[in-house]
Amino acid sequence: MIVLDTHALLWWVDGSRELSRRARRHIDSLMDPGGISVSSISCWEIGMLVAKGRLELTIPAEEWIARCESLPFLTFIPVDNAIALASTTLPGRPPSDPADRIIIATARSRSAKIVTKDERIRSYDVPTVW
Repeated sequence: MIVLDTHALLWWVDGSRELSRRARRHIDSLMDPGGISVSSISCWEIGMLVAKGRLELTIPAEEWIARCESLPFLTFIPVDNAIALASTTLPGRPPSDPADRIIIATARSRSAKIVTKDERIRSYDVPTVW
């Protein structure tokens, strides 16, 4: 199982060349039910980016997310109390961004790798793919 960082989800769905070949191959190899996960915090991040004009989607964010939710091999993991609390007690020096911390806590709760280009996450003590 893997957890996609927000940008990895956007680039993967879009087919963007921003996503590394290694990351794309890894994602594509897990296209079975339950193989690819996304933290629900990514929905919030996408909505905020659209609202701030920093991200343009060809369809409304709600519809874009709904289409992602309908993919049988993609699972959204809610930010429950355990994940929220775990994000506040990550060992060492985790990234300061709250969304990154929640994505890390989500991956740790599932013993999953994170697909991310983000150096702050990649340099933290969590398995990543890029």
